[in-house]
Amino acid sequence: MKQKNEQTIWINPHELFEMFGIALATQAKYRMTKQIPYHKIGSKIFYRLSEIDYWIESAKVN
Repeated sequence: MKQKNEQTIWINPHELFEMFGIALATQAKYRMTKQIPYHKIGSKIFYRLSEIDYWIESAKVN
């Protein structure tokens, strides 16, 4: 069985909440202010897991 490359893993807002605890309302605010990377097909929102990982890493505070 071929393993999925992390670049191709897509999650929806509910999965983002389950994985990272970012509330749906907070996600919407971040999308409106272009603070979080996302993709939209029609009315559906998707996040690429690798982009979210990078986004979180780039917010690191020393």
